[in-house]
Order: sequence, then structure tokens, then C-alpha cells
Amino acid sequence: MNYATAVHETVAALRSIREQWAELLLAIETPPADVWPPRQLAHTMRADDEQLDVVDRAPLVLREHPAPANLDALDAGLAVERLVFDLADTLAAAVQHVSHGDPRRWDYQHPGAADARGAAGSRAHGLHFACVWVEGRVLDEDTAPEQQLDGALAAPPFAPLPPHLLHEARRTARLAEGRLLRTLGLDQRTTPVPDRPCPWCDGELTLHTDPDEAPRVTCSTGEDCTAPVPLDDRGRRVWGWADLVALVGALTAAEPPITM
Repeated sequence: MNYATAVHETVAALRSIREQWAELLLAIETPPADVWPPRQLAHTMRADDEQLDVVDRAPLVLREHPAPANLDALDAGLAVERLVFDLADTLAAAVQHVSHGDPRRWDYQHPGAADARGAAGSRAHGLHFACVWVEGRVLDEDTAPEQQLDGALAAPPFAPLPPHLLHEARRTARLAEGRLLRTLGLDQRTTPVPDRPCPWCDGELTLHTDPDEAPRVTCSTGEDCTAPVPLDDRGRRVWGWADLVALVGALTAAEPPITM
């Protein structure tokens, strides 16, 4: 694999982790989800639930969970953090020259520090910061000499990343991304929606997920299905992201009443 491709794939994985990290934090506070409804849709439909609000949690970091609702999600979060934080430590040890006090510096853990935040070093800023910092090293940012106020040139804050560390960054970032996406059910997969036939034709419904696309649902009947949604390129009725709430409503209405 050439250098440019390795850079592109590493940056893409790091950005995917950042984009889905808040979703993983929500998953920790939510009981494990079945195939249906998709996790993103379930969170959208519960937008008023304060328990699921992470907007004010800055930085977006794992917090103490005396009784997490989803242990698999918590384990995944801890594993992803460990992978990315350890990667940042490795890259900093190899290429970092920036002085203490510079906000671009990655500070290591210091178990003997007086307070917990100081002991955590740059890890206290959370996974989002760590991903951005690693991305900067992968892109060789701040690797040129810098001009001082007196006109003199100072040594660059960071050295360029050597190829063997780039490939280690790629391997680690992709491993962390895969763990996160699998935990959220956002990796590329096709899954039958259990015990919920199409409300319009009784055909089999299938949920399609992909890390680069919103979830969608298709009906196996094809164009004879009368559902008010378009056909995909294989002639199946397809509910895209904008149509999924209506599908949830139709499936709920089709469920038999609960008898006592």
C-alpha cells in the first residue's frame, strides 16, 4: 500500500470514530437494541429523553457508570479509548518536539500528579481531541521550522511521521473504528427484520446498514408491494432515512393488540 493511501484510510477511520463517538456514549446509557428499530432511529424518536442528551457533555468522554445499561458498549468505548490514547503516546514519543505549555503538545499520563485531570495528561481532553491530534501527525502538520518574533527560525514542533508509524496508525485506527461500528450495528451488514412483515404486502423486510450511509429497509415483494415509497435499483420497495419513522408507525399499528 502506498503512503498516500495509508494516510487517506487512517484519516477516514479517525473521522469516523469522532463522528460516531457520541452515539457510542448514548449506547452505554441505553439497553442493548434489537435489530429493529435501528439505533439511530431509536435515539431520534427519544429526542426528549434527558438521559440520552450528550450535547452538554464537553469534552465527550466516558464517565463513571455505576450500572451501565449496555456493558458491551461500555467495553467497546474503553477499548477504543485505549487504542487511540496509546497510539497518541506512541506517536508523541517518536515525533513530538513541542515544548510544555504549547496547546499542540500531547501530554502523557502522570500517575503522581496532584489531581486526576493532571494525572490523565492530554487524555483528559477526551477521545475527540486524541483523534484530531493523531490526525495532525498523520498529515504531517506543524513539521516545518517556525519563525520567531525576532525573525529567527525555531525547530518544528513535530517531525514527519515515518512510514512504519503511519502504517501502525492506520492499523490501530481501523481496528478501533471497526470495534465501534460493530458495537453500534453500523458496519456493513444486511439483516432480516425479525417478526415484522411488511404492513402493505406481508413481504420480508430487511435492514441494510453501512458506515457511510444512513440505514434503509427493503421489502422482498418488489414492485407489487403497494407501500408508498420508491423502488431501489433492484426493484424493491425501499424506505430511506426520511421514510423510516413512517414505517415504524405502520409496523406498530399492524401489531396485534395485547390481551390480558
